[in-house]
Amino acid sequence: MALPAPQGRRSSTFGRLLRHGFTDPSAAGELLDAPALAAVRDDSVLLEAFGGTADPDLALRSLVRLVEALPEDEQQALLSTLVAAKPLRDRLLGVLGASEALADHLARHPGDWRSLVTYESADLHPTTPEFEQALAEGIWGEQGDGRPRADALRAAYRRALLGIAARDVCGTTDVAEAAAELADLATATVRAALQISYEEAPGDAAVCRLAVIAMGKCGGRELNYVSDVDVIFVAEAKDGVDEAKALQAATRIAARMMQLCSDNTVEGTIWPVDANLRPEGRNGPLVRTLSSHLAYYQRWAKTWEFQALLKARPMAGDLGLGQEYVDALAPMVWEVAERDNFVSDVRQMRRRVVENIPAAQIERELKLGPGGLRDVEFAVQLLQLVHGRSDATLRSATTLDALAALAAGGYVGRQDAAALDAAYRFLRTLEHRIQLFRLRRTHLMPEDEAELRRLARSLGLRTEPVDTLRREWRWHAREVRRLHEKLFYRPLLDAVAHLEPGEARLSAKAAGHRLEALGYADPVAALRHLEALASGVTRKAAIQRTLLPVLLAWFADSADPDAGLLNFRKVSDALGKTPWYLRLLRDEGAAAENLARVLSAGRLAPDLLLRAPEAVALLGAPDGLQPRSRAALEQEVLAAVGRADGAEAAVAAARGVRRREMFRTAASDVIGAYGTEFSPADTDHGHSVDAVGSALSDLNAATLAGALRAAVRAQWGETLPTRFAVIGMGRFGGHELSYGSDADVLFVHEPREGADEQEAAKAAHAVANEMRRLLQLPSSDPPLLIDADLRPEGRTGPLVRTLASYAAYYRRWSLVWEAQALLRAEPVAGDPDLGQRFIELIDPMRYPAEGLGDEAVREIRKLKARMESERLPRGADPTTHAKLGRGGLSDVEWTVQLLQMQHGWEVPGLRTTRTREALSAAHAAGLIATEDAQILDEAWVLAARVRNAVMLVRGRPGDTFPVDGRELAAVGRYLGYEDGLSRRPTDNGRGNEASGRSGEMIDDYRRITRRARSVVERLFYA
Repeated sequence: MALPAPQGRRSSTFGRLLRHGFTDPSAAGELLDAPALAAVRDDSVLLEAFGGTADPDLALRSLVRLVEALPEDEQQALLSTLVAAKPLRDRLLGVLGASEALADHLARHPGDWRSLVTYESADLHPTTPEFEQALAEGIWGEQGDGRPRADALRAAYRRALLGIAARDVCGTTDVAEAAAELADLATATVRAALQISYEEAPGDAAVCRLAVIAMGKCGGRELNYVSDVDVIFVAEAKDGVDEAKALQAATRIAARMMQLCSDNTVEGTIWPVDANLRPEGRNGPLVRTLSSHLAYYQRWAKTWEFQALLKARPMAGDLGLGQEYVDALAPMVWEVAERDNFVSDVRQMRRRVVENIPAAQIERELKLGPGGLRDVEFAVQLLQLVHGRSDATLRSATTLDALAALAAGGYVGRQDAAALDAAYRFLRTLEHRIQLFRLRRTHLMPEDEAELRRLARSLGLRTEPVDTLRREWRWHAREVRRLHEKLFYRPLLDAVAHLEPGEARLSAKAAGHRLEALGYADPVAALRHLEALASGVTRKAAIQRTLLPVLLAWFADSADPDAGLLNFRKVSDALGKTPWYLRLLRDEGAAAENLARVLSAGRLAPDLLLRAPEAVALLGAPDGLQPRSRAALEQEVLAAVGRADGAEAAVAAARGVRRREMFRTAASDVIGAYGTEFSPADTDHGHSVDAVGSALSDLNAATLAGALRAAVRAQWGETLPTRFAVIGMGRFGGHELSYGSDADVLFVHEPREGADEQEAAKAAHAVANEMRRLLQLPSSDPPLLIDADLRPEGRTGPLVRTLASYAAYYRRWSLVWEAQALLRAEPVAGDPDLGQRFIELIDPMRYPAEGLGDEAVREIRKLKARMESERLPRGADPTTHAKLGRGGLSDVEWTVQLLQMQHGWEVPGLRTTRTREALSAAHAAGLIATEDAQILDEAWVLAARVRNAVMLVRGRPGDTFPVDGRELAAVGRYLGYEDGLSRRPTDNGRGNEASGRSGEMIDDYRRITRRARSVVERLFYA
């Protein structure tokens, strides 16, 4: 009879077990006293080995189960080897302490412990051939005799899995090597299952060639312990066999192979074989021919399907056919980045994955959650697809290998790549250890403290293992989230994805040649700018090096890349030290492309921006390019005036607002004309002209309101002794201003009750003159020139009149041209009631009852003819002068205005100051035929666009096409003639007007305006 152990010994054993990591020393002591372990009960080396496992209690329980399951003669062999051979001890106890599922397997198949004894070099890193041999022995060899093939396959698979797990938990292999071994074992398993399928259906096997293509993690040789094995099947008929018959046979074989791997038997299951990545998914045929696959991918495949093909590799069956499949589809994979919306499609797919995670699990998701494995994989795959077109070194199916290649090629910073590599390895190790425990498919971090402790110890964490594990996991997840956002969500990749092959990165050696190829006229100067922007080790230079390859291509898409780069350098010099500027360009893809378009489209917008570079923030704001209403502008201007000290400071503030808003309008105009990845080019040119005209008119009206308030407040406080209104005339009143237009106005006043009329008149004149002076003071802001020459008696008449004086003049002296000029009159600033009464005064003149008499019509025609002969500048080409030339603005406007004066009294729609509105109303009233109205509208819009384009490009007003080749090309780019425009100077330094599409543009202008002139001659001069 055995005597109980002395109390001192029991206490000593209890303490030793605690020190070696046992959480239940009492139960562990009883197990050590069990007969099965009697021979090794006091072995200190064995106890030390238990302490090195993830879960010493589990390892000890599992060892007892294994020993008890062995025959008595085998028990001693196991225990002796366990004590004597450290490799076996570490491997076996490491597996038993980390995997309850593999411990169960050993309890069912106790003899499999011998598979862990071998320690040859080939055993350390087996590949597919070694696994194939092991499986073949387990299925068709002695071990498989008398067993169903499916059961033998499962037992052999688990036996091979024991070795992978042992090498993994002992550190013989790292996580990437373990994942590769798991993929190789999966390959060998599928091949074995396919061979069994052939055995079961030799007739089917005889009529078809079937290839299994590995996809997903298996294809990338980075498989988990428990994961679906993603595959695609491709088949061909053997010689002389009907294709339909062969496909049916191949489908039966493929389905049986999948069943052999996924069915549950007495030996459990292996893993599901998932063929849902095939064309049309689960709705499509399981097996297709190679030509059918190609037809689908050429016509129907979505972006994500090509992304999935990154991992494709021949796996089993007819490997030659499998390689044909991969070779045929590879070119399509590397062209997918040229698809419209490629990057946004990939990002959207990633967002959908995150959105589908249950809210209760998202913080525990190692794979799919933010900062998880999928973030790393998506970022790497996106960069591969973007840059792999031109760099074959990036075309690896394995995530970590591809990441290393991206870093080696300079596409990812080395520190970023190292951090991503470390985080990915840590997260994959966690995933492996979690799945290994019960061999169940899961990607969730456990919540149970005991499971967390085992998981932490499996990673070698011994001091405060659970808290340390949580800290490390959260830190790595934060790093992945940070780097994933940096690499994946920076919308600048949208632009890189649309570069031509070879443009994806910038190197100093190739920069000069590349700049020439991109159309830079002075690559030496451009290289100087690049060196100034990107050289050095500062954060600013680092960000510039990220931005510049993309910006250079955007600049090259303009008529003047050199100007774009120079302007970018100027803006960067001015704003480079502000914390938000480069961050805005790096993080907001729209801002970077918008800025590139604006800086390379001409002089006006960059000049406005360089006077106050902080306005670049408008280019990244969601509504930054939307015009503001007149009310909002006036409110801001009046508030700025109210805060200012003195009239000059007040108007300077108002002009500052005007400059910023002019930049907003010009930037919006340029970006709308060019189009960007985020906003396609505006094809409604009439709308864009109207938008510019309205925005500039509203802006000038608000500025005049501010100048009026400043002039009044400086001398009279809040109240002037007379009511005062400013009436917009010409293009100002018609909401049709161009960038270089003056503000045509009339000033009207009306003395307040009790005020002295002379004092009131004197005050009104003083205010009008002060407004003109203030708005023309020397400043970095563009001046606003007030032109009052359309007033009664012109320059010789008084600058300001009372309403009664206007009434008297128009009643006695007014000429027909003055009534015509009043068609565009509209109040823009000052007393609104007085402005409205002025309109009521002039309406009977501009829309005379019963229309114009014959004499008045003749007078208008004579005046127009004289203007055509006298006002056209000397030497100007009448066929291309946008304002006064044949079929230009003046022709169309005079024709429309004649209709307004003749019929405005009876057609309310004609009572508008806007040319296009009046033309539309005339057409609606049947006064002009549809085709004629369309011809006039097209010509007017084109001429207005030419004037706007010239001002945007040259920075100064002009009514004719530029002579300089680059300027002409820039005007053409704005007008939509972007392809083939000549940017080369001629011998005299100026471009050839007729070269490229520049000649086509001018020919089109002449054709459109010639047709308009024909309509004008028929309607106006008839």
